[in-house]
Amino acid sequence: MSTLPGGRDEAGTRADLIDPALRRANWEEAQINREFWVGDGQIVDAGGIAYRSSRLRADYVLEREPGFPIAVIEAKRENEPAATGVEQAKRYARGLALPFAYATNGHEIREIDMLAGTETVVSAFPAPEQLWQRFLDAKGLDNELAMKFRRAPFSQALVNYDGTIKRPRYYQKAAVDEALTAIAAGQRRILLTLATGTGKTFVAYLLAAKLWDTQWPRGHDRPRVLYLADRNILVDQPKDEYFIPGFGDEAVCKLSEGRAVMSRHFYFALYQSLDQTRADDALFLQYDSDFFDLIIVDECHRGSAGADSAWREILDHFEPAVQVGMTATPVDDSTRSTYEYFGDPVYTYSLGDGIRDGYLAPYRVRKIQLNVDITGWKPELGQLDRYGREIPDKVYGRKEYERLLAITERTEEAARALTEHLRSTDPMSKTIVFCENIDHAARMREALTNLNADLAGPNHDYVFRITSHDGSAGLAMLSTFRKVDTERPVIAITSRLLNTGVDIPTVRNIVLFRIIGSVPEFKQIIGRGTRLFEEDGKLAFDIIDFTDATKHFSRPDFDGVPLGRPTVSVTNTQGHLVDIDLPDPDAHYVPEEVPAGSVEHAVTLNAPAAGPDAGLTVTDPQQAARIRQSRERYYVDGVEVFVFNDSLYILNAGTQELRLTEYRQWVGEQVRRLDLTPTNLRAQWARAVTRRKLAQAFRDAGIGTEQVYRHFGHADVDEVDLLLNLAYNTALVTRSERVTRVRHEHKTFLAGFAEEAREILEILLDKYEQSGIEELSAMALRTPAFAGMGGVVSLAGRFGGGDKLHDAIDSLTARLYDIAN
Repeated sequence: MSTLPGGRDEAGTRADLIDPALRRANWEEAQINREFWVGDGQIVDAGGIAYRSSRLRADYVLEREPGFPIAVIEAKRENEPAATGVEQAKRYARGLALPFAYATNGHEIREIDMLAGTETVVSAFPAPEQLWQRFLDAKGLDNELAMKFRRAPFSQALVNYDGTIKRPRYYQKAAVDEALTAIAAGQRRILLTLATGTGKTFVAYLLAAKLWDTQWPRGHDRPRVLYLADRNILVDQPKDEYFIPGFGDEAVCKLSEGRAVMSRHFYFALYQSLDQTRADDALFLQYDSDFFDLIIVDECHRGSAGADSAWREILDHFEPAVQVGMTATPVDDSTRSTYEYFGDPVYTYSLGDGIRDGYLAPYRVRKIQLNVDITGWKPELGQLDRYGREIPDKVYGRKEYERLLAITERTEEAARALTEHLRSTDPMSKTIVFCENIDHAARMREALTNLNADLAGPNHDYVFRITSHDGSAGLAMLSTFRKVDTERPVIAITSRLLNTGVDIPTVRNIVLFRIIGSVPEFKQIIGRGTRLFEEDGKLAFDIIDFTDATKHFSRPDFDGVPLGRPTVSVTNTQGHLVDIDLPDPDAHYVPEEVPAGSVEHAVTLNAPAAGPDAGLTVTDPQQAARIRQSRERYYVDGVEVFVFNDSLYILNAGTQELRLTEYRQWVGEQVRRLDLTPTNLRAQWARAVTRRKLAQAFRDAGIGTEQVYRHFGHADVDEVDLLLNLAYNTALVTRSERVTRVRHEHKTFLAGFAEEAREILEILLDKYEQSGIEELSAMALRTPAFAGMGGVVSLAGRFGGGDKLHDAIDSLTARLYDIAN
């Protein structure tokens, strides 16, 4: 349908056209949920300024009964094509897990069938009973149990920190409903994919609670549930924070060594605990195969995900149970497939969804490239390392650093750059640094400790390392670090222990100083920072990337389907860099990092591994020996290392994709959107009234003066000149140059004022040169520079009154900015 030349606005279109159309289709008022809020409003971050945009809303959600949505409608104004609302309608339908969506301008109605993938123009909205039957057919809700699940209310047993009831978000409800629909249909392998930080644990609790409340009939009066994971923190948190408060301590237990417990309903266990003996008396074998009704497998992309995994045996033993896999990062490669075991996800809520809805924090990316990472490093012929060993003659690069060769100054320069970042933002903001291995983490800790000795505090707890070598002391520091009400410790340095399963909402910096070849692992690491903590003003976080790991953001499938196997590089016997196909770094679970030999001769490959060759299958013993020999790490001192390039990227809020934009480019785009020429911009900047409006426009666009100066420097250049340079590549003119040229080229203008008035203008020029444009105003006459010269009224009298004072300052400012560049 063509666009109408005039017509009603959206509110009028809804009231005069869409509402009557719904009534004609026999929809009752109680079945129409208007302005259904989706999310809290996306957080927009523009290089340091974070704020919430307005909340998105679905114009109409059609419900079978209150709380039971079956379709969504996106309304557009009358003179706008209905087709422009299709993508938004589809997004709402995906989030709410609805099979049908509509986009309309009141005249044309477009129906989107989410399952068939079709879009059709229809003459009218379907009647409630007709749409309800189509909904039932699409969802397979044709049995009593499915309807019983759907109509059961969500648990309200949990409370938030402020005592209010913890209520599920729209996508959490949808995830639970889709899982229950699959259960009612007899499906026994179910996959839920929800981004890190979006509440998978709460979803697991809500699912169990609905099954509990509906007395799910599996041969018991109440279901028996096993919550299975591969790290203590992944079972202790849901047990202590969700299931015990929700179901009571007497219904919950954690399985460990010893005899099986049979008297509870909710069991929590590590794979390791269930199969510790690796024998016929393993703990899991003490339970009948049909003992559990439901098994929740947290982080199901790891551990038992491989068909040949030792722990898959546990899931196979409990084959009769419904098994629900939960992960943020499903994998699908030649060694493992989350989909092969659990099937396609019944519901997906991605990182992009969470950011767009305002439930996850957006990120800034600061890419710091060191010179030796760009150019590589080659030893001199016969050069010895720190321990007197001759270093093989070859060019070493980023892939070999910390694996084959460690440059002391490289770690120290990265520590210096990170310290500079923290000092320029907030040195007390909690930070996690990911290093290549345990030894690398130790040297990074030492470098950061020495650079920040003034922040060590009485307990010397500014920096700490948390690896398998740090034992209970490291875990104790981690426990304190995780708390939202503690300021110290500030910087946690690790290799792999914090890449998943650790909920630290206050983390504001994620530092990547190791190669990350796995997209699932990369997303898990980034997830350490995506949690919001608005109580302390955390609406965004920084990623400081030394290894170009954030290149994964640019992959088209980053926020979509899983990726295949990565490769890593090792050196062959001829000293050439070669790629070896490896399983994904998460392919073989290891509960902690395990050192591979002594510190000096440790060998670490880019995969969690117990020993230098774990995860790498080499059938030829001689080849294995050669590869092992080639991985001896050499230590080099005295190399010149410096920051070669430093670029800031921000998340572009104007797109539906997670697209990073280089900060310089983004600032230029925002300035150009004002649709003013450089001459017009300077002219508006020169007058106090228009300058205030222009400055507000910059702020509304997210351009913060402090952040611009901090990133680009040139503090001696006026703000508008710096922004024009970024937008139009105009020349940078310092304030000193402007003042000098005014005094030289506009002598007649200055001489036209009485001496006592000219004195005021000269002082204002000096203040502008030192501090900037805000000093060129009548308000500046109240500052100490004019103390002893009389009050503002007296100073204005030197010009013949206040109006003439303002005119004189505006004329002076105009001459400052009228100078051609």
